[in-house]
Amino acid sequence: MTDRILAQRHRLITEENSRWWTLGAMCFALFMLMLDNTVVNIALPSIQHDLHASLSALLWTVNAYTLTFAVLLVTGGRLGDIFGRRRMFLFGVVVFGVASLAIGFAPNDTVLVTFRAVQGIGAAFMMPATLSIITQTFPPHQRGMAIGTWAGVSALALAIGPVIGGFLTEAVSWRAIFFINPPIAVIAIAVTLFATRESRDETVGREVDFPGIAALTVGLTALVLALIESNNWHWGSARVIGLLALSAIALAAFIVIERLVRAPMVDFAFFRSRTSAGANLVGFLVTFGMFAQFFFITLYLQNVLHYSALQTGLRFLPATVVIIIMGPLAGRLTDKVGPRSLMTAGLLIVAGAMLIQSRLTIHTGYGLLLPGFILMGLGMGLVMSPMSTAAMNAVDRTKAGAASGVLSMSRMVGGSVGLAAMGALVTAVSTSKITTALPQLPASTRARIVSALGSGAAPSGAHHAPPEVVATIHSAFISALAIGLEVGAVVMVAGAVLAWMLIERSPARTRPEAVAEPEPETHEQPAEATLVS
Repeated sequence: MTDRILAQRHRLITEENSRWWTLGAMCFALFMLMLDNTVVNIALPSIQHDLHASLSALLWTVNAYTLTFAVLLVTGGRLGDIFGRRRMFLFGVVVFGVASLAIGFAPNDTVLVTFRAVQGIGAAFMMPATLSIITQTFPPHQRGMAIGTWAGVSALALAIGPVIGGFLTEAVSWRAIFFINPPIAVIAIAVTLFATRESRDETVGREVDFPGIAALTVGLTALVLALIESNNWHWGSARVIGLLALSAIALAAFIVIERLVRAPMVDFAFFRSRTSAGANLVGFLVTFGMFAQFFFITLYLQNVLHYSALQTGLRFLPATVVIIIMGPLAGRLTDKVGPRSLMTAGLLIVAGAMLIQSRLTIHTGYGLLLPGFILMGLGMGLVMSPMSTAAMNAVDRTKAGAASGVLSMSRMVGGSVGLAAMGALVTAVSTSKITTALPQLPASTRARIVSALGSGAAPSGAHHAPPEVVATIHSAFISALAIGLEVGAVVMVAGAVLAWMLIERSPARTRPEAVAEPEPETHEQPAEATLVS
């Protein structure tokens, strides 16, 4: 039986096509991973009703995943370099699948939040492994195309998440959005075991930089937690200031540790490369603008235009379709012309999309959003895969896991900063407008409304308030959204300037070091095995 299975495996998966099977496995797992970044938000009202969850538990259903995911990305990537990228990828898939199953059977919100945090741990090992495995598997002159496919799948999952979440929540149950993960995990594991060979950083031993891991984990945990809670606790509160101070101290200690240890978690030589530094800066800036925009436009569609969860998800599909087309196309173009011009053009197009959508008023509706979504898909498609390709081609392949983890961390922290900044902006603008327009409301009521808007929730009882109160709340929110989109456009233009100045011009295959790099198949532990976001 075993011999027959192996014989069928060798007929189906050959040396020539194993890299494509590997790409398929990575994209399949990535789809599951990125889907959970957006699919859960749609299901929160149903979760609250079914589990009688508190508002705090609902917020941490999202935040527990974000926190562990963002904090452990660099660690997951580097441990893949040390112990084997395929091994760490499979570990992450198993953890993610088991946690998803546990969430599907969760009897209360405590179990739900706990296993959402466990999901984030699995995701932190999977995400950098997918990109580093692809980097190991494909030679530089094909890497852009492969990463373009990877980026397209990532964008598809992020954008189609609300559609799938809305459909399953309405037609089946919120639990179904977690039960779909284990079968995907099983398929990804099977294909990876058959098609992907192991690879690791052969230039280092198996020594783990535990002091560095501890300092980085404390620093990033404090930073991300401060960003997540900044608008609930207020920026000037002792807790937020204390967390930011702790983050600064821990991250400074991490830099010192990394310069002293023999096998550092992060090789700061990465950032001596202008291209590597530029790709990470662009990754931070592009998610800074994109996460906040998508999150608060979702609130506009649901709370102002009163679309259902499924209707809201469908409204994002134009951007999804364009990204799916442009991601692989941009990857192929990167192999031919290099990433700089594509990233610059893409960021400028995204800036234009944000400026169009910043013209929203309480009466304009989806008609104004549609051209912005199309341009957003076009711009993001031109940015994401060239950015990832530039970051990975700028470092030695032996450090692919750590480099992938750093890029993923830059994107996740950028998204957290963007959401926190947008929430603070909504809070400030709403406070001013609501205080001026509704002085008759008690101060406690105004504060509750402003706090709900700033954290992305619909104000309790707002739909049953007098029409003039509802109109004022919506007007305050839309004014803040418009200003936020204009700020986002400025950030995208800054990103375009940085991309043009820092990213190298030529495609990877024209660089001598890339040409000299051995093909994966000739390597002892090549490429079968081994975002953006």
